[in-house]
Amino acid sequence: MLALGLLLTACGSDEEEPPRVTAAQQCDGTLSPAAAGALESVLGAKKFSAAGSGGLERAVNEVIEDQAAKGRPPGRRPMCQVKADAESRAGVDISFRLYEAADLYDDGTEWTAQGRYLYGMGREASADNKAAYLFVGCTSPRLKGSDEQPVPVESVLKFEKPAKGAYPDNTPATREAYLTVLHSVTLAVVKELQCKDNAGLGEKPVFEVKKWRGEQEG
Repeated sequence: MLALGLLLTACGSDEEEPPRVTAAQQCDGTLSPAAAGALESVLGAKKFSAAGSGGLERAVNEVIEDQAAKGRPPGRRPMCQVKADAESRAGVDISFRLYEAADLYDDGTEWTAQGRYLYGMGREASADNKAAYLFVGCTSPRLKGSDEQPVPVESVLKFEKPAKGAYPDNTPATREAYLTVLHSVTLAVVKELQCKDNAGLGEKPVFEVKKWRGEQEG
């Protein structure tokens, strides 16, 4: 009876899926080793709340649906939500949607004055200590009409600070960590979308800080 009990226990443990609590297992496993390390850095944790799954497929399907409907309905859930499994309870949310030309930040020096920096990655990328944004154009057989006009896809990473917490300092290290995570997840999405040339994204993020149009003109 004891041997049988041990056997049943062993079989049961084999069937149980272990909790996904590492950085690399977040966001449907779309984080590169560098992005996993960056996530640990910005959240100040090595362990995380159990990760959900299915966000990658859902985000891809929603981009396809929104493009076919020629709109971007409000209320889309984030592709993934990461919470530090620690006292800080800090987290990040990553979302995808279609964007319009007016959503681009390269429109002068205003954002620079507010601490947002522009980077030469994709169509446009920008970050401060609260969020990072990445804009790309996708030409894909999965997106009707994109051979004539690339579909504008925006990904957003937002740092979710706890109620009594604070945002990280607005340093190059913080901004680059955000962009490393966002680039890795976005690259996985554009690959699933079958975007031509991965929508202009390389295998590694680009951290070249660009001048704003207003600064260039000045």
